[in-house]
Amino acid sequence: MAPAQLASPAPRGQTAQAPPPARGGSASGSARNGSGSAQAPAARLRAVRASLWLCWCISRSFPGVAMGVRGLQGFVGSTCPHICTVVNFKELAEHHRNKHPGCTPTIVVDAMCCLRYWYTPESWICGGQWREYFSALRDFVKTFTAVGIKLIFFFDGMVEQDKRDEWVKRRLKNNREISRIFHYIKSHKEQPGRNMFFIPSGLAIFTRFALKTLGQETLCSLQEADYEVASYGLQHNCLGILGEDTDYLIYDTCPYFSISDLCLESLSTVMLCREKLCESLDISLADLPLLACLLGNDIIPEGMFESFRYKCLSSYTSVKENFDKKGNIILAVADHISKVLHLHQGEKKLEEMLPLGPNKALFYKGVASYLLPGQKSPWFFQKPKSLITLDKQVLSMSSDPESKQGVPMCTDPEPKQGVPTCTDPEPKQGVPTCTDPELKQGVPTCTDPEPKQGVPTCTDPEPKQGVPTCTDPEPKQGVPICTDPEPKQGVPMCTDPEPKQGVPMCTDPEPKQGVPMCTDPEYKQGIPICVDPESKQEVTLESKQGVPKCTHTEIKQKLPVGADSEFKLEAPMCIDPAIKQQDLMHMEPEVKQETLVSDPEILKVARAHHVRAESYLVYNIMSSGEIECSNTLEDALDQALPSQAFVYRPVRQRVYSLLLGDGRDGASTCPTVKEWFVYSGNPLRHPDLVRPLQMNVPGGTPNLKLLWLNQEPGMQVRRLDALLGCLDLSSSREELQAVENPFKALCCLLIYLFVQVDTLCLEDLHAFIAQALCLQGKSTVQLVDLQLDYIDPRAVQLGSLLVRGLTTLVLVNSACGFPWRMSDFMPWNIFDGKLFHQKYLQAEKGYSVEALVEQNRSRLTKFHALKSVVCKACVKENRRIVSKQHWRSHQPGNRQYEPDHWRRYPSSSGWSN
Repeated sequence: MAPAQLASPAPRGQTAQAPPPARGGSASGSARNGSGSAQAPAARLRAVRASLWLCWCISRSFPGVAMGVRGLQGFVGSTCPHICTVVNFKELAEHHRNKHPGCTPTIVVDAMCCLRYWYTPESWICGGQWREYFSALRDFVKTFTAVGIKLIFFFDGMVEQDKRDEWVKRRLKNNREISRIFHYIKSHKEQPGRNMFFIPSGLAIFTRFALKTLGQETLCSLQEADYEVASYGLQHNCLGILGEDTDYLIYDTCPYFSISDLCLESLSTVMLCREKLCESLDISLADLPLLACLLGNDIIPEGMFESFRYKCLSSYTSVKENFDKKGNIILAVADHISKVLHLHQGEKKLEEMLPLGPNKALFYKGVASYLLPGQKSPWFFQKPKSLITLDKQVLSMSSDPESKQGVPMCTDPEPKQGVPTCTDPEPKQGVPTCTDPELKQGVPTCTDPEPKQGVPTCTDPEPKQGVPTCTDPEPKQGVPICTDPEPKQGVPMCTDPEPKQGVPMCTDPEPKQGVPMCTDPEYKQGIPICVDPESKQEVTLESKQGVPKCTHTEIKQKLPVGADSEFKLEAPMCIDPAIKQQDLMHMEPEVKQETLVSDPEILKVARAHHVRAESYLVYNIMSSGEIECSNTLEDALDQALPSQAFVYRPVRQRVYSLLLGDGRDGASTCPTVKEWFVYSGNPLRHPDLVRPLQMNVPGGTPNLKLLWLNQEPGMQVRRLDALLGCLDLSSSREELQAVENPFKALCCLLIYLFVQVDTLCLEDLHAFIAQALCLQGKSTVQLVDLQLDYIDPRAVQLGSLLVRGLTTLVLVNSACGFPWRMSDFMPWNIFDGKLFHQKYLQAEKGYSVEALVEQNRSRLTKFHALKSVVCKACVKENRRIVSKQHWRSHQPGNRQYEPDHWRRYPSSSGWSN
């Protein structure tokens, strides 16, 4: 029996199709009864086979679970399960400490791959069980901390242009899944089975803040996270990578561990060995990127080489009847690489051996996307200098084979730190090694640990002298780059957009945590950066003699109990003293970065907050002018309730005005932002072009330097005014000031919603307020035990609509300089999906307010106070909130809505693009 083809990779963090394995079981059933070393070999083998069989069954029933290389997950499970080994993290950590005294065992976590594993609550349809989820995260962190393992969490920060088509395809597929979910709810009035599981809206965003609350180092990438995860793991000699993405089998980095096979009780999981995979396919580690691109990945469409793969299959003489067709194709392509391409390696270019056609540049870019800092590919030719063209940019690059170029090279003769890794007894041709401090043979080397578009771009070797060169795919700044032989995070190098002398950047030789803080020659010394009041961090920008300088920053951070008091930030990149300045000058292409914000000081502050995962979308808006939002549980057939993409667009437009300006200051053109937001009827063929909307703020729209950098006492008032201006609630400032936390943010959101959407009724308001009040007095266990009579599709959408509003508040708060603590609108403090659903159903049945607040007098008083604030604010906007009974009495029968009936102010809200 052969496993079914994995048709497409699942979206990062948004895999809606497959149920997560039961906790404590999949990695090693017998591991629960003892450590991994205590198991007999036969028991270990059975555990691995059982784990792989589970993965195979999931992939067969629910295509699209695995991310990365097409078909590789199913191939590993069905054809070569021997590459998987059950390991125990506690034992690995102990081995690491013995081998590297004083060095903390560290695991890099691809958080987007882990969201499904972490979300253990039974209910997922009502908007999210956030208290339960926070508790699960806390248990996860505690388990690793207890055995002395440090976790570093990476989140995706943006979608790369090369992967936009794949992102769109996944979003459209998720739309179809959501349609089936709502069809099921309407038919059965219950939550669908776990096989239709869809993660709650905003899960990735709020997970960042939950982990930071738990004292964890949390980073947001400046590209898709897998490259930065792999780079960080390699640069820091980490214990391994924890995730669920077959790309980690292709990267030549530290060991790759499966999150889906993790048994948290025993800390056992499956390690996938890339060396054994190569041995099974008779290829070398250096061939894996080539294999991945020929099979198809997130950069190379699967159909691009379909005919080539079938030609390989037709000539493959070792087709095994008991293997599935996809498995045989992988074997056939690997066989072609080993027996045909290797014969001409170094003599012919790839385009002379493969049918690349017009896709040469994209193919080289795909192969180069797997090259980490300091690595090279034997499949690329190299000559002293080249002039290469890609994406309509002409780049001149230095390729001095003797130049170290600041490439971080691993010199540890045993870089894997005793982790049970597999080594190839006979390294194949062109295997890149980590022990040579100098790059041999002039082979192109990846030198930028943070290329903007996903990785160092290897370009078409044929045009302009036929020399492929590994370059930054989106070099922006045309300034000298300095790299650290041991960069701390695989995060971007610090560059000055306007260097005065071409002097390389300087950084702290021993940075402490990973926040790229840079200074501009024109910066004033000691300018504090405004950050979230909760984090208690203050970052200072300095400069000296006009020389761009990256400075180590002292950041005072208020940590939760039990957090490391020595937790510090680190500037990621340092200068290798062996780097020649003239070499650095050749490394950076002369291409200026085009951003929507010209002030480098403000951009650097925004970038620092982005990398530290303290803000949401702000840096994306300012740097690229392009943002996206994934699917939300919305009923495409319910025209009475709008998509959250439209409801919160006016808020985003005012944020754009704050960050970019609105064209009223004499600018020739008004900036536009490209929005890739999923909503019913949007085919996502191109982004919506959205212009800023003028803000109504007392005293006018404030300057970003004042909001972000000015620490005078009165500036907090200006920040709050800006926040209320983004929500168009300046007229309700006094009423809102009287509301206590954490209900102030909720009231702001409810006022905005009820003014914006006139199909919301009094019962909806009662349910929102009652659930927030009752949540304060309930334990996690009580919320788990809560049972619902049935599921209402409208309540499902309302829950998601509110949660998307909370994510919008994260954006607004970040843009305005953090006038509120982030905890004030974290969902585990003010929203619970099941509890809201219960209150919604009760309100629909006509329950009294006393019953909604569970006969609690204190809650009843607060209920009336909060309701009064919302209703009075809505009246100021000519919005009277009425009961559904009022609707029914004025319009007998089922109420019919026009498509845009919910829209209150179509002429003034800036809806047209």
